[in-house]
Amino acid sequence: MNFRVYILAIAAFVVGTVELIIGGILDQVAADMNISVSAAGQLITIFSIVFAIAAPILMNLTAKVERKKLYLISLVVFMISNIIVALSSSYAMVMAARALSAAGGALIIVLSITIASSLVKPEFKGRAIGIIFMGISGSLVLGVPIGMVIGNAYGWRSPFWFIAALTVVAMIGIFAFLDKIQPTAVVPLRQQLASLKSAKIISGQLITFLFLTGHLTLYAYLTPYLQETFQLNSTWITIVYFLFGIAAVAGGGMGGVMADKLGTKRALLLIVSTFAVTMFVLPLTAQISLFVFMAVMMIWSALSWAVSPAQQSYLMQSAPETAEIQSSLNTSIMHLGIAAGSVVGGVVIDHSSVLNNAWVGCAFVVVALGCAAFSVTRPMKTAVPAKAE
Repeated sequence: MNFRVYILAIAAFVVGTVELIIGGILDQVAADMNISVSAAGQLITIFSIVFAIAAPILMNLTAKVERKKLYLISLVVFMISNIIVALSSSYAMVMAARALSAAGGALIIVLSITIASSLVKPEFKGRAIGIIFMGISGSLVLGVPIGMVIGNAYGWRSPFWFIAALTVVAMIGIFAFLDKIQPTAVVPLRQQLASLKSAKIISGQLITFLFLTGHLTLYAYLTPYLQETFQLNSTWITIVYFLFGIAAVAGGGMGGVMADKLGTKRALLLIVSTFAVTMFVLPLTAQISLFVFMAVMMIWSALSWAVSPAQQSYLMQSAPETAEIQSSLNTSIMHLGIAAGSVVGGVVIDHSSVLNNAWVGCAFVVVALGCAAFSVTRPMKTAVPAKAE
């Protein structure tokens, strides 16, 4: 594998840390800014919404910009936005800085995926993209827990200084090792959206949205859930997030293997259905013991990331003539699902209790399973490789 792919994965790791770090320090942010936990959770929502919207739009607006230059500009914007978060004293300013961070992060992730796939031979493109996603999931193993440790020791703003420093490291790596890459033709946004006319494709894309809406309904508020359920201190919560992250990285690799061995259709159905069962069982295990809960939680975590490689492969195989479009749109829809889950979870907390977040999230995943069953049984209008089955 081209070593430059791993440099791109480091940048993806930093972006993944920024998006989800708020979930681990919600209580600190809420207390310092004198806002509710659900309002603090919307700092995840704003990031995800802007990311989803910015990804296709900014890629079209910057279509003629040399890719290495664009990557470095995006990293600079990303670094500055996180410094603003660290220095901000108002909720509105933090929201605005998170939005700016998401815009820069959107370009970084999409460029990482497209550049990584261009650096390797065609038969290794899927693996290269998988390494980028492992960089994102790797942020759960190291980035989020380390951010929580730093936040607990020095205040919630300190992780954003840490992220700014990591961004500088990524900038040095990109500047030193990535060659200039001339831009390729970008598919117009109207043409991207036109690809969603197929019932098979639109239901396939909805799997991602509903799956992640259900997942984030609980995951975005996992810290208050753990505090309410088990009365855990900050050390134990960090341990839980660390275990979650280990399982997430393992799940990303597992999803790719399942897609190769079982075929994308069967892998997708198996992962989504097992995830729904796991999310239903998870709150029941909380009544048994913390350790049983953590064991089931790790399965929940692994499945939450196992779906990505299977889903991306399924969409590209179902519509090979618009494979890159489907991948780009799915990245945006992924973040819309994260945003929706953060909103839904906040509404549940405001109107009932964080203890109900898992049940509500499970309902969304069941609907996602219905979309998966519908999509895989729709006929394909074009020929696809044999491995699609």
